[in-house]
Amino acid sequence: MKTLVRSFIPHPLNTRPAEWCRAALGACFGIFLTGLLSRELFGIDVTLHLLGPIGASAVLLFAVSAGPLAQPWSIIGSYLISALVALLCIHLLGNTISAASVAVCSAIVIMCVCRCLHPPGAAVAISIITSQNTISGAGLHVLLPVMLNASALLITALIYNNLTQVRYPKPHARSETGFPSISKPEPGGFQAQDLAKALEDVGTFVDMSHEDLETILHKTEENARHRNRSDIDTTRIIARNMQSLTLEHSVADAMKILARQGGQYLPVLDADHKVIGVISLVD
Repeated sequence: MKTLVRSFIPHPLNTRPAEWCRAALGACFGIFLTGLLSRELFGIDVTLHLLGPIGASAVLLFAVSAGPLAQPWSIIGSYLISALVALLCIHLLGNTISAASVAVCSAIVIMCVCRCLHPPGAAVAISIITSQNTISGAGLHVLLPVMLNASALLITALIYNNLTQVRYPKPHARSETGFPSISKPEPGGFQAQDLAKALEDVGTFVDMSHEDLETILHKTEENARHRNRSDIDTTRIIARNMQSLTLEHSVADAMKILARQGGQYLPVLDADHKVIGVISLVD
């Protein structure tokens, strides 16, 4: 029971308040400009019916713009697919709850196939179906306001994110093997193929690009190596009957100690008795 209760406690965000404010301001601009343009071209009724999905898309494009769900093809493809699916469901089932359910179900599958999964796309389908004749009666002409909204919000995100030093869209980095790769793997460390296989084994959707995930894992390995080196202290060295050096020792001192104890390396300690390096006779 405790585990179930703890699962409802949200995890802390890894972003700073300044980034929250930046994203919120961008979403405000994006929704306002998109709504203003839509109102001038298609009227207030159409604009209000389609503004809900725009609000949801704005959260992704401005607050989590590095994720796969927020990339340009995701919003453009999902809006187009969802609108077409909604029109087909209206033709077959009318403006009903059944039509909305089938439309969302179908849109999710097609978006996954087309690699443009974008949750607000499902809201586009529902908005069209529940609009009665305000939008759904326009037939294929409904694509005009839908795609205009998607394009206007996307252009705003492209300009605003890059002006505020957030790179958007997220570039793809491909290695010669065809797998995402952003850095040269350390000897004995994981490679891009290992990451791809792990994601395949897990089998669930991860709202993070392979490049970002690989970067985080490499940083984790680097921090772990640094921590492990720092955790080696004088007590462990003395337990092995090994002498050590400090920054005050010269190279000549090191050679004398190595010759006296018949060893091949000596650890160098800082003032806190942490290992900061090694003097070795072999590479």
